[in-house]
Amino acid sequence: MSAFCRDCLAEAPDRARRCPACGSPRLVRHAELDRLCIAHVDCDAFYATIEKRDDPALADRPVIVGGGKRGVVATACYIARTFGVRSAMPMFEALRRCPQAVVVKPNMAKYAAVGREVRQMMLALTPQVEPLSIDEAFLDLTGTERLHGTGAARVLARFAREVERKLAITMSVGLSANKFLAKIASDLDKPRGFAVLGLSEAPAFLAPKPVGFIYGVGNASAARLAADGYRTIADLQRADGRELAVRYGAEGSRLWNLARGIDKRRVDPERETKSISAETTFERDIGEFRPLEQTLWELTEKVSHRLKAAALAGSTVTLKLKSADFKLRTRARALSHPTQLAGSIFAAGRDLLRHEIGATRFRLIGIGVSNLVEASGDDDLADLIGRREAQAEHAVDKLRSKFGRDAVVRGLAIDEE
Repeated sequence: MSAFCRDCLAEAPDRARRCPACGSPRLVRHAELDRLCIAHVDCDAFYATIEKRDDPALADRPVIVGGGKRGVVATACYIARTFGVRSAMPMFEALRRCPQAVVVKPNMAKYAAVGREVRQMMLALTPQVEPLSIDEAFLDLTGTERLHGTGAARVLARFAREVERKLAITMSVGLSANKFLAKIASDLDKPRGFAVLGLSEAPAFLAPKPVGFIYGVGNASAARLAADGYRTIADLQRADGRELAVRYGAEGSRLWNLARGIDKRRVDPERETKSISAETTFERDIGEFRPLEQTLWELTEKVSHRLKAAALAGSTVTLKLKSADFKLRTRARALSHPTQLAGSIFAAGRDLLRHEIGATRFRLIGIGVSNLVEASGDDDLADLIGRREAQAEHAVDKLRSKFGRDAVVRGLAIDEE
């Protein structure tokens, strides 16, 4: 059985508990180690780790990155997680569970910069990198052994060590035969983890898990499956594949395969962005149209900026609202043409917002654009429809890029006295 040390990469004997070269207990050992090439890499508590890196006084304290008392948790360090704090938890609940926590306002520009450095280091390993978010990705290292002079497992261990040395953040690695199992593996040994889940052991590992353990199976789907007698993955393993396909269509075939650890999806470096959005949570609930409209405009400008930076345009605008009782509303409108212009996106979002104003007060508002296509510079599809508006907006963009974002303040961005 192949084994090596994650800290010094030295080979380790089969039964060794510590590395014979450096004494580290962090050994990787698995029968399929030298045959597996698909990895899921996930930075540990990414935002919080960066904040602790940049402020040593936070090193031993529970840290929550997120909004104020009215906001939600973006991420929590592992100390805070021992108190039950989790991502997306309302901040008031997080602070109830861990009142001694230090709350840090997110600095997305800083996190994005670190994320780009990590991504460049990934691309030095293989061009087959499929980003999932700012701090995680799938990698396919098939065929890279001659390039690196060693197998995928050791390359990934060396990569994690280099990221920690160079950027002072840690990550967890999951290695397997496909994306589904690699993603599961990366969660098995956090933080600073390195877990291997082989294809041969996958069915037994998966069998006792609930069906909701499979990605894409939410509460409603799990309830339907349970009503049909499929409560655990073992139930799906025992089922006839044809019966599942007849009952659930393509989803039935997907479940039958994943229950056995079979996932034929390839690592896709060209995986397209499905939507671009921005949202914010208010310090107090708001029900009046004007302040909601004001915030909507600010968020729309952010979305427009991101679309332009990515050279994308979209033809569906979605408004997101969360009421004071945490009930979520989403309203969408299809446009006659793809756009990346703030004015066009805002017009659709504002119209959707007007129909939601009434007795309800809201704690969150968001705006997003989907059904994305490539835009072609200053003469994209939106510009052909509203050329004057487009020219004015692009002129503002150029001024802001040269003199800063506050150089030009447009329309609704100015508060009324």
